[in-house]
Amino acid sequence: MKPETLNQPSDANKPTARICVVIPCYNEEEVLPWAMDKLQTMLQRLKRETGAYGSLLLVDDGSRDRTWQLIEQFAAQHSNVSGIKLSHNEGHQGALWAGMQESLEICDAMVSIDADLQDDENTIIDMTRQFLSGCDIVYGVRKERKTDTWFKRMTALTFYRIMQTADPEIIYNHADFRLMSNRTVRALMQYPERNMFLRGMVRQLGFSEGYVYYNRTARTAGESKYPFTKMLSFSIDGITSFSTAPLKFITFAGLTMTLISMLIIIYGLFEHFMGKTIVGWTSLMVSMWFIGGVITTGVGIVGMYIGKIYTEVKRRPRYFVDRKVGVKVNKE
Repeated sequence: MKPETLNQPSDANKPTARICVVIPCYNEEEVLPWAMDKLQTMLQRLKRETGAYGSLLLVDDGSRDRTWQLIEQFAAQHSNVSGIKLSHNEGHQGALWAGMQESLEICDAMVSIDADLQDDENTIIDMTRQFLSGCDIVYGVRKERKTDTWFKRMTALTFYRIMQTADPEIIYNHADFRLMSNRTVRALMQYPERNMFLRGMVRQLGFSEGYVYYNRTARTAGESKYPFTKMLSFSIDGITSFSTAPLKFITFAGLTMTLISMLIIIYGLFEHFMGKTIVGWTSLMVSMWFIGGVITTGVGIVGMYIGKIYTEVKRRPRYFVDRKVGVKVNKE
């Protein structure tokens, strides 16, 4: 489906559209000036090669450095830059949601990308071409992870394998670098949950899809906002927010333990009537520790789901905007 709101360009053979690049930022003072130069160069190419008008929407997710001051400075220098500052750190998914919601009135399609630009920003041009050809959602998929450390690469790939086991629709090696048309963003905004896993939720929308493949580059400045502890927390949140597979695993483990215990009971009774039983301590302790660990793990997983239910039923606002800066994209 072609974008609904199009403007006639100087070249009548080229369709035009408004593309808004949404960039969540958290303590990105070191990388933002470099990223801004690269993104502005990309937007010039975007207009030249596709006829689409591009803008940048930077979302300050409660940064503690000069990130917001830089956003204000960029908005004053460039007519196609705007920004919003959240009153509190809401996390990457919350900041991305805020940016998507803010972009609804200023574009025909939005693209989400991280401020470090490890995802190739020039891929946005190919995404736009597919959007103009009729795709509502275009996913950016990494070809490889050579720039990641061995540990990060293995943990990330393990996460995607687990998620694909829980839900086969999850796209392997796709994070949150994607283009979405205005109507798909509006459809996504109807999802009421607060525990968000966007890369899974977007796939459930069911609109026409496309894919672009790119090589991920190394971070040039600043520090990664996803150390191991945060990656682990995000993985657990993603799995428990989007899938009931852990609960099914507990059920399977419980049934397996019941079967094993029945076999042990039969074996124990047989040995007893044969007069071969030996009063022991080791087997009893091992069994107690093993069963206790399984029960404790199961209770913990159930507790996480109950905690998420608690968060959902409170229906608190996802975020509050402290400040806004900039104007809508200039098409001149």
